[in-house]
Amino acid sequence: MENKTDFEYPHTFILVGASGDLAKKKIYPTIWYLYRDNLLPEKTKFIGYARTNQSMSDVQDKCKKYMKVRPGEEEKFKKFWEANDYLSGSYDKRVNYEFLNQTITKHEKGIIANRIFYLAVPPTVFEDVTVNIKNACVSIKGFTRVIIEKPFGRDDISSEKLSNHLAGLFKEEQIYRIDHYLGKEMVQNLMTIRFANQIFSPSWNRENIASVQISFKEPFGTEGRGGYFDDFGIIRDVMQNHLLQILSLVAMEKPVSLNPNDIRDEKVKVLRHISPIKLDDILIGQYIGNPKGQGEERLGYLDDPTVPKGSVTPTYALAALHINNARWQGVPFILRCGKALNERKAEVRIQYKDVPGDIFNGHAKRNELVIRVQPGEALYLKFMCKSPGMKFDLLETELDLTYSMRYKEADVPDAYERLILDVFTGTQMHFVRNDELKEAWRIFTPVLKLLEEQHIRPLPYEFGSRGPPEADTKLSEYDFKYSGSYKWKKPTLS
Repeated sequence: MENKTDFEYPHTFILVGASGDLAKKKIYPTIWYLYRDNLLPEKTKFIGYARTNQSMSDVQDKCKKYMKVRPGEEEKFKKFWEANDYLSGSYDKRVNYEFLNQTITKHEKGIIANRIFYLAVPPTVFEDVTVNIKNACVSIKGFTRVIIEKPFGRDDISSEKLSNHLAGLFKEEQIYRIDHYLGKEMVQNLMTIRFANQIFSPSWNRENIASVQISFKEPFGTEGRGGYFDDFGIIRDVMQNHLLQILSLVAMEKPVSLNPNDIRDEKVKVLRHISPIKLDDILIGQYIGNPKGQGEERLGYLDDPTVPKGSVTPTYALAALHINNARWQGVPFILRCGKALNERKAEVRIQYKDVPGDIFNGHAKRNELVIRVQPGEALYLKFMCKSPGMKFDLLETELDLTYSMRYKEADVPDAYERLILDVFTGTQMHFVRNDELKEAWRIFTPVLKLLEEQHIRPLPYEFGSRGPPEADTKLSEYDFKYSGSYKWKKPTLS
């Protein structure tokens, strides 16, 4: 953690790639919310930098519909934009970065000052941008921190090349590899659920848990961005980063302390116990049009004109990972993610083993602890009880902590808000360390290469379905029992 006096110094937040989609939809709104809530240092300036030749009012116009300005905040919103500047320039010419440096220095007025660079740029210009920042824009008196968006490479070789490139320019503590899933409320809550509650601790092991499923579902397709998506596919886009990060928090041992490096040490340790995924342990799918659907639902992935003809890029994947340690050996960790599915959802589902010595003639269903990441943050425990009334029937129900019901007044911040504020305060707990990244690619690269080299065709599934029908059979191989007899309903506010 930085010294508190750091907040007294001028800070400059430089958004490189300020004309892009991520900038207008996420980053500008996020820094506005942090500014609005007085969470940033008082002397903070924001500078956008990109190749697009535009004015500050052009930037405002593009961002307007994403900014969520509440009644009474108009004056504060005006002051926010007054604290902003924009500069256009190339990504590969040092002279443009020298102009950028002059603009930053003008705001700092020659005293100790700190700089944060957010790199919302495509991988093709990444090396040029980072070299030029290092050569022309680092803070002379104060800190310089660099926030990097995924993709962090495409495989182990490209990722290591990128890591070595960054290591030649910046120290590891200056680099913030952002995985926005690590900023989500329920992902951050995993540490507390696990290590502040004795009730879960004795059963968090292979003796009691049958399987762990970590799911990510989206109800929409590529929406015209298929060309970009096709370069990566769902495994690189979601599974190798977001879902593996959640797995490491679910499975890791208790850290020595809440120090960021103690936590990240334990995450790396558990990843080291995971063998590379075998081809037998993965199932891939690609969505096709739903003839009964409407609009986009009628179109399959290959109908997107930006997708190469005959592409075998998966839009759905299910993979089982095995952790070879004393706590988890024999327990499959099932990662499942897909586009064009039946709902939007991200959750961790810990399924306990069947009760031994059954006296209920097979009517007792398995207990499940479900941590719902989005939408509608919740934690619920699925268990059996007697049905109300005269009959002695078994009934599936839940102990339910739904945030919108229990914490009605709470304002749950967006993941980007937490993470960008963490960069200002200098805490790296929720960012990906270099050795974590290396282990993640070690686990996934071999199977990605096999899928691509053998040109394995994904299984088809209809837009709006639960995924390929074969996925349920695959799940049952990993001791996950899906009964479909029970569905948690988000409580409605009365």
